[in-house]
Amino acid sequence: MIDPAVAGTDREKLRLAFEEANIESRPLWKPMHLQPVFAGCPACVNGTSEALFNNGLCLPSGSNITDEGRERIADVLEKVFKLS
Repeated sequence: MIDPAVAGTDREKLRLAFEEANIESRPLWKPMHLQPVFAGCPACVNGTSEALFNNGLCLPSGSNITDEGRERIADVLEKVFKLS
């Protein structure tokens, strides 16, 4: 989750920084009630799923990520959040 007020950036800018580094990331899954196939269907919503979708970013993960891969991911995060 990226809180723009705290992070100084937003999910899309971070996603684009990963894309520029040729690292795949993606927004969290689109809530089902927002998908066209479910338009007009009943939904019980309170804004949580929309907030997760609008501010959440899935980073590369898995047991097969190499040390080099983790370093590349960290480098992008450090650059975007100006940690170094």
